[in-house]
Amino acid sequence: MTSVVTLWLAALPVFLGLGLVAWAIATARRNAGLVDIFWSLFFLAGAAIYAAVSAGQGARAWLVLAIVAIWSLRLAVHLALRNWNAPEDHRYRAIRARNEPGFAWKSLYLVFGMQAVLAWLISAPLAVAIDAQGPLGALDVVGAALAVFGIAFETLADAQLARFKADPASAGRVMDRGLWRYTRHPNYFGEFCVCGAVYAIALSAGAWWTLFSPLLMTVLLLKVSGVALLEKDIGERRPGYRDYAARTNAFFPGPPRSA
Repeated sequence: MTSVVTLWLAALPVFLGLGLVAWAIATARRNAGLVDIFWSLFFLAGAAIYAAVSAGQGARAWLVLAIVAIWSLRLAVHLALRNWNAPEDHRYRAIRARNEPGFAWKSLYLVFGMQAVLAWLISAPLAVAIDAQGPLGALDVVGAALAVFGIAFETLADAQLARFKADPASAGRVMDRGLWRYTRHPNYFGEFCVCGAVYAIALSAGAWWTLFSPLLMTVLLLKVSGVALLEKDIGERRPGYRDYAARTNAFFPGPPRSA
């Protein structure tokens, strides 16, 4: 385990370096929300470093690299197309307002540095899975299937929301169709599945100790930067959202309830 922990620790400067690049771009454009584009790219960069430095590169390594590359590039392109020329997201405007003057410099550690470190922590199963030797097992198959499901779920949710927003008739309405009928955050649920998939593959390599990774991701999605932050004041901005929330699960999909 010592060698893989060393591999994981050695990748931290790469995550911080990418965070610095993201900060420079976002500062030049005065839009801290662009960090969202880089979130998935942290994991792609980490996976690439783990693969380049590790002694692995067997079937498990290629499986994980494929999962991370497909998930990361799909999400980064989607967010870049949506956010690159858009105004700064209200979540980051609120952070900016609380930290002026000097937010441009403060955001280096409050936003970009913090996300880089969080991504590095969550990437621990990647390091183990990519470095591991040995044939694929049942847990690898389960992980691969869960990854396909999660990526497909997240992709479909994003496509459904994009179509909804592009329809002029949707102005002022709440998206409650398709996957959004069963969970208020199907995109986050898909991301949760992908993280769990990577952990399953790492667990196949004996990395039970990386359980903190999916647990940390779940806390972030539910309590910190995901559901909790997005829904903090959404009822005030979208009058119909309270009724939607009353009948729809926040995270895990389930049948709609009677409002």
